[in-house]
Amino acid sequence: MKPEQCRMARAALKWSTQKLAEMASVGVNTINRFEDGQDARLSSVDKMKRALESAGVIFLSDGQTIDGGPGVRLAKPKA
Repeated sequence: MKPEQCRMARAALKWSTQKLAEMASVGVNTINRFEDGQDARLSSVDKMKRALESAGVIFLSDGQTIDGGPGVRLAKPKA
């Protein structure tokens, strides 16, 4: 999971950083640092991703498409 995906997932669920922290058993500061692009422990990122997935979020890799509900995707930057 990338920081941008975390922010988009929280927005889709209407979750605050506090809500994600509670659901993932990580600190709010951990989420804030991660979403700001700073290093985070892999175990913490995994906990956040699993919490978001448990709430119904599906993470897509670059170029991956799936059937499902409405969603968002970042476009590749134009050269």
